[in-house]
Amino acid sequence: MLKIALSPVFEHSLPEGHRFPMEKYSLLPEQLLFEGTVAGSNFFVPQLLADEWILSTHEDRYLERLRNLELTKSEIRAIGFPLSEALIQREICIAGGSVQAACFAKDFGIGMNIAGGTHHAFANRGEGFCILNDLAITANYLLRSKLAQKVLIVDLDVHQGNGTAALFQENPFVFTFSMHGEKNYPHRKERSNLDIGLADGTGDEAYLAILDRNLKKLVDEVQPDFMLYQSGVDVLASDQLGRLSMSLAGVHARDRLVLSTAKSQGIPIMCCMGGGYSKRIKDIVEAHAQVFRLAQDLFF
Repeated sequence: MLKIALSPVFEHSLPEGHRFPMEKYSLLPEQLLFEGTVAGSNFFVPQLLADEWILSTHEDRYLERLRNLELTKSEIRAIGFPLSEALIQREICIAGGSVQAACFAKDFGIGMNIAGGTHHAFANRGEGFCILNDLAITANYLLRSKLAQKVLIVDLDVHQGNGTAALFQENPFVFTFSMHGEKNYPHRKERSNLDIGLADGTGDEAYLAILDRNLKKLVDEVQPDFMLYQSGVDVLASDQLGRLSMSLAGVHARDRLVLSTAKSQGIPIMCCMGGGYSKRIKDIVEAHAQVFRLAQDLFF
């Protein structure tokens, strides 16, 4: 059965200008239920993640400062959200959702998180709407729990996964692959194991050809026994923070390529949603919904 971590909702605690990017987390499960892609039994409410797993990735002092709401104004500005206890609890739940979804993937081949993909969070700081790095936490959980020996992180958000790259630069058991807009945020890129920076305006045909060639090669060379997929939809031409020119059909083909590769190779995969900032919320929800439909079609 496809198991999907729900996102904790806390929009009421945000100022009006911060709510738009968060709306998708409640609208997406509603859409999937309405169209019959999933049933209520497919969803689970993630548990708060134990500190030991957060500290496998993040510094103890950073977690303490988060809990005590001690970040400086510049640190809060870099994150992009006003700091609150509700926000920190939500981030811990999101990380827990990704870890739990990964455990379900061991049983069913795939597990999913309505939220997650917080790839801009570093060991001791957050930025770009990311506070705790759920991808890194999940990879470390899998390795330390001996549920995986080699993890491949496939990050296809339009923004480079700079936090994830920095966290695993010295770790031979995690391979980081980021394919992103070269001129997009962050302006200072970190070094992933494989970075592919795309030119502004890159469309479906060129994007999919590059991904197909590199993903197949990586799976052959890296030989991962687990994949984590950051499936950001800010690659769409309509995205307000992206600079690529992909269509909904192109994003669907991208997601099919990643999921079918994992399925055909028998590699468990956990998918988290990442970014999406198109002007129309229905475009964001539809782009994200596609990967859940594909998960049902390909795995169940």
